Amino acid sequence: MSAARLTTPPRTLRLNQADNVLIAVDSLPAGTALAEGLVALRHVQKGHKIAAAPIGSGEAIRKFGQIIGFAGVDIAAGDWVHEHNVRMQEFARDYAFASEAKPESGLLPGEAPATFEGFRRADGRVGTRNYIGILSSVNCSATVAEFIADAVTRSGMLDAYPNIDGVVAFTHGTGCGMGAKGEEFDILARTQWGYASHPNFAAVLLVGLGCEVFQIGRLKKEYGIVEGPHFQSLTIQETGGTRKSIEAGVAKIREMLPAANAVHRETVPASELVLALQCGGSDGYSGLTANPALGAAVDLLVRHGGTAILSETPEIFGAEHLLTRRAESEAVGRKIVDLIDWWTDYAARSGGELNNNPSPGNKAGGLTTILEKSLGAVAKGGTSTLRGVYRYAERIDRHGFVYMDTPGYDPVAATGQVAGGANVLCFTTGRGSAYGCKPTPSIKLATNSDLFARMEEDMDINCGDVLDGVSIEEKGREIFQMVLDIASGRRSKSELLGYGRNEFVPWQIGAVM
Repeated sequence: MSAARLTTPPRTLRLNQADNVLIAVDSLPAGTALAEGLVALRHVQKGHKIAAAPIGSGEAIRKFGQIIGFAGVDIAAGDWVHEHNVRMQEFARDYAFASEAKPESGLLPGEAPATFEGFRRADGRVGTRNYIGILSSVNCSATVAEFIADAVTRSGMLDAYPNIDGVVAFTHGTGCGMGAKGEEFDILARTQWGYASHPNFAAVLLVGLGCEVFQIGRLKKEYGIVEGPHFQSLTIQETGGTRKSIEAGVAKIREMLPAANAVHRETVPASELVLALQCGGSDGYSGLTANPALGAAVDLLVRHGGTAILSETPEIFGAEHLLTRRAESEAVGRKIVDLIDWWTDYAARSGGELNNNPSPGNKAGGLTTILEKSLGAVAKGGTSTLRGVYRYAERIDRHGFVYMDTPGYDPVAATGQVAGGANVLCFTTGRGSAYGCKPTPSIKLATNSDLFARMEEDMDINCGDVLDGVSIEEKGREIFQMVLDIASGRRSKSELLGYGRNEFVPWQIGAVM
């Protein structure tokens, strides 16, 4: 058996006939003869790129049939192609607004509608989990919020309420030292209310200090919030300090428990699913295996009437034209271009550029430029028509494939998606991101088999077998079925490990004063 492995030529992959690079599926030692008549001029790690033909200095480098950069020097056929010989420069993109939009096909003839077991809420939305959340209005009330959650958990009172998944504090680092109006305030308000009204919560307690910029009374007034069995609030200063606030918070949670427990899962259509799409710790395999497989699952979900949210605007840069073409209208497509323009200016004002991404880990995994990373990231969104573009943490009110503007930093991006209503999340990773997302279960998809074997306790699905012959469509069906199972109550690996308490990270966009 070992001799057979030794005589098997290392594998490479051409993704598109227009490409002038190949992907090293296996490690390529210097001098390796390759199937396309090439010889590796130096060692090329698996997941990295090798020139399929001579590439002259200044010539476009193509992967996925798209431009991922430009040769900084003459690159010989068989040479390693990476950041040492690739540079970024501007180039024209054909947005072709709505040119590839298509009507949704709906279910196939004879296909039964997919269902899952969820919690139907009073507003009609459906939850996949049944938590009680404790939100802090400001960082100054974060410790008390944590103390309340810990006190409830330690008390054992939850033992009598088996339908409740837990009591969890969601704290953050802002809420004061900020403007009392404008975009920064509005983002925090949308995020807080998005969580407070999220269908994965049976009830929420909002804890404030009392003197902060982000006033609980203002939030209640702006969103028409009436306190009752599903929403309560308190402030530390009015309640009488730390100890009295903890006692009051525990008492309020105790009052909420009976109603929160009096819910049961029922069979609901997959159209009630709102799936957040995330990728982190990406590698050279992300755009080949896990991301397109997740895209196939998204197409299935959309076919069954569900919703999927693609995000991370800095990580679609260079691939935005693939989304504008799929937009249902020119107006929707132009919103994507406007976001790219905003982010380009935002990065410049901060002394950066969008190509600061990929990260060192991404580059070690084979990704060279943000253009290359973005092309792989967009694959998570499948092929369905883009139905809408939303602001950060804005409530998603359309079914189908949609986009939300978020940073690329995973916890911040996912926080916005959950605030928008995502009740389940899929997260692809090639390097091994450690992540969870209470109250929304996170399903981790490994891009390669080595990672899955190394971190099997963290990874839910191995997509590395796509390189061994499993089709993208088959893997997409596997992912879709797990989404239904997890939504029905099966615990994801990150939930079993207890992740999700520290991943609530609202986007801080403005000056800290």
